[in-house]
Amino acid sequence: MASVALDVPSVLLRFEGTGTLSTADAKMLGILGPAARASGLDIDARRDLPPPGCSNANIDVAVFPYGDVLSRARIRVEEIKHSIAAARGLLQELPEGPQLAQCTGSTPNSVAVGIIEGPRGATTQIGVTGSDGQLVDYRVVEPSLLNWPGLAFAMRGQQISDFPLCNKSFDLSYAGHDL
Repeated sequence: MASVALDVPSVLLRFEGTGTLSTADAKMLGILGPAARASGLDIDARRDLPPPGCSNANIDVAVFPYGDVLSRARIRVEEIKHSIAAARGLLQELPEGPQLAQCTGSTPNSVAVGIIEGPRGATTQIGVTGSDGQLVDYRVVEPSLLNWPGLAFAMRGQQISDFPLCNKSFDLSYAGHDL
């Protein structure tokens, strides 16, 4: 349905060329996820930082060079297709039986960092344990924190009436910005 909507002339006219974020600006700002890929940056934590046991996962990453609302919409359509294919592939490779990794408890005086590709891009989580192994600090960096400036850049020279369309095409989290 989405791919059909993206072929309607009135939709194309409204989306194409609206709210453009150049590849250079996206790179300079550190834009992540679909917004980055819609601006020509070939980055994806699923492929670039696969979790243990998933290094053979065939993650296709769609990249569009134009950086406009249309590219951000098309990226979303492609992301759905690629994510379904990747999930099917990973499920086929999943060994049968009990879980492979046993939980051993926490390690004292340690720092753990995890990066996963979420719907807005790479989400980073950092945990710190104290001398007793208990969690003493935990931080999350949601990609919206880095992607909000991309919206500001994309709105330069645009009509105010383009703001809602541009805003939603970036799919930014208001709450995620404050984590």
